[in-house]
Amino acid sequence: MHTNDSHKARLAQLVKELAVVHGDVTLASGKKSSFYVDMRRATLHHEAAPLIGHVMLDLLEEAGFAPDDIDAVGGLTMGADPVATAILHAAASRGLDVDAFVVRKEAKDHGMKRLVEGPDVAGKRVVVLEDTSTTGGSPLQAARTLEEAGATVVAVAVIVDRDTGARERIEEAGYPYFSALGLTDLGLSGR
Repeated sequence: MHTNDSHKARLAQLVKELAVVHGDVTLASGKKSSFYVDMRRATLHHEAAPLIGHVMLDLLEEAGFAPDDIDAVGGLTMGADPVATAILHAAASRGLDVDAFVVRKEAKDHGMKRLVEGPDVAGKRVVVLEDTSTTGGSPLQAARTLEEAGATVVAVAVIVDRDTGARERIEEAGYPYFSALGLTDLGLSGR
């Protein structure tokens, strides 16, 4: 088992322990589920967050992105924010220059009134992130905003894919889609 396999296995274990909540819930998409994956419990955890950064970087590398193919990572606040900073720190520890950004749901009515916060993304190759996506709505909203800001969206990457249509919707919109963990990794099945 190489390092990324053990990182991924440990991350799956932590997500299972920290983030999977059993019980009937209504998801942000409006869909009903018998479990909820509360990823903030993992993305803001002292052990899981650094692992997320490395697992996601490895995922992108294994998908064929060379270290200098990606300038910045981020997505719609707030699910993507800790994922982006985890990747930024993991990249820095490897000597890579990867910035993070935050896509607001709506522009502030004061200051710079920007929808994309952080180093300027115009002319940059970016990866849209999400902690977990059900329908793909948040990453697609982020991708549209980023393209309007002059960025080139090269991929969408999520930590947990719930297998509820996000991949199909995002790929249909023309973006490569990658996920680090699936439901089977978390001992879950069904919706």
